[in-house]
Parts: sequence; structure tokens; C-alpha cells
Amino acid sequence: MERTKVSKRFIGKVAIVTASTQGIGFSIAERLGLEGASVVISSRKQQNVDKAADKLRAKGIELLAVVCHVSNAEQRKNLIDETLLKYGKIDVVVSNAAVHPSADPILQTQESILDKLWEINVKSTILLLKDAAPHLKKGSSVVLISSLVAYNPPPTMAMYGVTKTAVLGLTKVLASEMAPNTRVNCVVPGIVPTHFVAQYTSNDATREELERKALIGRLGKTEEMAAATAFLASDDASYITGENLVVSGGMPSRL
Repeated sequence: MERTKVSKRFIGKVAIVTASTQGIGFSIAERLGLEGASVVISSRKQQNVDKAADKLRAKGIELLAVVCHVSNAEQRKNLIDETLLKYGKIDVVVSNAAVHPSADPILQTQESILDKLWEINVKSTILLLKDAAPHLKKGSSVVLISSLVAYNPPPTMAMYGVTKTAVLGLTKVLASEMAPNTRVNCVVPGIVPTHFVAQYTSNDATREELERKALIGRLGKTEEMAAATAFLASDDASYITGENLVVSGGMPSRL
């Protein structure tokens, strides 16, 4: 992403982005950083955090890199504490962490997997925001990341899709609870070729079938999801809250 193509809407602001060392999360951190934000990136593994930090710093982005497994209460608290210690405030929180550990039908999914999906894809967002909320002041913004499969979960992503449906509802509830000082919105990505969905996009026939479902005739880019996230987090969206913004190239998105 070239800096000449972005504005500077986040100068002087601090943004936390979870699961931000690759894929959509990395592109979100990059976009916010190129627009002037001090970005706090995080992931489960130190080596991934270090690698992502090096890439972002090479682009001139000011950042703090923290290891954080979002299902770990101590690490979540440390993420907030380290952010406040270095920057003294939090303006934006982007909750991007999610897992998809099983392609089994819901009724055949092990209880431990059901718990893991709920804990990371839904519960961790709530708990992270419980820690962050006391530090979010007037004009702050939260952006959750759902998925197009929230609207009609396919068989191979059944319970994952259900958790992403929950994120749509969570957006509505949190927007009400955190108003008027903090806006809460959600980006709903369509199919974006990343490691997370490689099993669906690496097969040429499957990929072509997915592309035909998009009115634009192609799959999405991580940079496009980042652009939508930056918009919702910015003051350009100052009168938008409680909304789920679908970024899917025209793929159907109705519950």
C-alpha cells in the first residue's frame, strides 16, 4: 500500500488491532498506521509479532508489538496496560481474532471445539472491550470483524458461521451500551484469499465458482477490508454506529 493513496485521518490517535500479524488484521494495522495512527499489533506467537512489526516499521509506522492470545485474561489485560503505558490512551479498538478449527457439522462437533469457537470468536471480544472500555473517551471507535458466512453458514463452516452471526448481534448491543461516547460498527468481509480460507480459495474450480457469485467478478483483497475498517473507525463515519458493513463484491448478504 502506497502512502500517497491514503489520507491522514488518524494522526495523534492510538489503535489496538488484535490478530494483526497477517491477512486482514495486518492490512488493517498497516492502513491505520499509514494514516497516522500509533498502532498496537498483537498475535499469539512472538515470532509472528516480531516479523509483522519489522514490516510495518519499514513503512515508517509507529507501533507497539505485544504477544496476546485473546482467550488469555492475563495477556488481554497486558495488551491494554502496555498500550496505556506507552501511549497513555486508546482511541480505536479493532477486534479481528477468530479461529475455524473444524469443518464438521455442528451436531458432530466436539464440545471442546464448540467452546473454543465461542471463546475466541465471540467471548474474547466482549472481555477485551470490558478491559478497554474504561479508557475509551468521547469520539472513540470500536470495529468488529465478522464474515459473510454469518448470513448463511455453509456446511464446512457451520459453527464458525454461527459465531460470526453472533458478532452481527454483538455489534448492535455494544453500540447501544457504549453510546454516545464510543461508536461500535462491524466490517463483514466477503471471500478474501488469505491463509485462513486457503482450503477454499487454493482450488481453481472452487475459486472460480466463488468469483462468479460476486457481482464484481473477483474475490476481495485484504486492503479493501482495511479501507472499510479505517472508514468506520475514522471521523468520516462519526454519525454511524451499530452498523454491519458488508464488503463482499455484491455476494448475497441477508439473514
